Amino acid sequence: MAKPKVYVTRLIPEEGLNMILEACEAEVWEGELPPPREVLLEKVKGKDGLLCLLTDRVDVELMDTAGALKVISNYAVGYDNIDVKAATERGIPVGNTPGVLTDTTADFAFALLMAVARRVVEGSDYVRAGKWKTWGPRLLLGQDVHGATLGIVGFGRIGQAMARRAKGFNMKVLYYDIHRREDLEQSMGVQYTDMDTLLRESDFVTIHTNLNESTYHLIDQEALAKMKPTAILINTARGPIVDTEALAEALEQGKIRAAGLDVTDPEPINRDNPLLKLPNCVITPHIASASVATRGLMARMAAENLLAGLRGERLPNCVNPEVYERK
Repeated sequence: MAKPKVYVTRLIPEEGLNMILEACEAEVWEGELPPPREVLLEKVKGKDGLLCLLTDRVDVELMDTAGALKVISNYAVGYDNIDVKAATERGIPVGNTPGVLTDTTADFAFALLMAVARRVVEGSDYVRAGKWKTWGPRLLLGQDVHGATLGIVGFGRIGQAMARRAKGFNMKVLYYDIHRREDLEQSMGVQYTDMDTLLRESDFVTIHTNLNESTYHLIDQEALAKMKPTAILINTARGPIVDTEALAEALEQGKIRAAGLDVTDPEPINRDNPLLKLPNCVITPHIASASVATRGLMARMAAENLLAGLRGERLPNCVNPEVYERK
């Protein structure tokens, strides 16, 4: 019996890749950068399955070019790179990798918060540049984290994990989400508030919401103007949630103290972007989930989604379960 044909748009950890290679006739893009659009469109033709990344745009054109995809498996929790509605209309289940990266991402978000607050990157650069001459009472003064107020925008799994970490630093935790979680407020010691209050009162604002029409440029010039001049913004969610130009202006003019970004808009960020010239902005290359264990487990989950779809079985983690009702 012939093996199903699949296209994998990047080398993923062996925990998942070996499963795919064993069960499928798989073609894998081995380049460091994503496959160019024209390559992706050519390679999906006649394939039964697609394992893709956030960097791959999976739209109507791609689905129709492929011809008869049985499954799309996204190696990510988010799936804003996929036209899920179009996939559902075509009877294609879409899988993702939720839950597994919650604590790993929260670890990194809190590490980024700490690094920005205490100016760790600036301090390292200062030493490497040969500027360290002596101990100084005013040298690279940062912001205290313990006892500060943390505002969490988006109180899903990762937002809740951030709240748990904040409690270890005796922080006051405010949160805003379109769905209030009264069931968690007392047990977690967090306080629900509206967005404006969160922005005004927080010493740190950390973003953990999905990217959609309502959250695009949620943090814009108006939102930044409501924050404290000593406030620090952290974004490990999606780049377009923050208006890049407005953030650069706010940082440059001292409207807020600093920012830490693991995601940018565009991504990767252009080398001439003004944010890269600002010492009070730390930018990392979308690595919040980049631990050996987590990325390996993500690979396994993505492979399991792919293989289930190829067998005609329900995906373990399906973002459009309504597709099964259509069938």
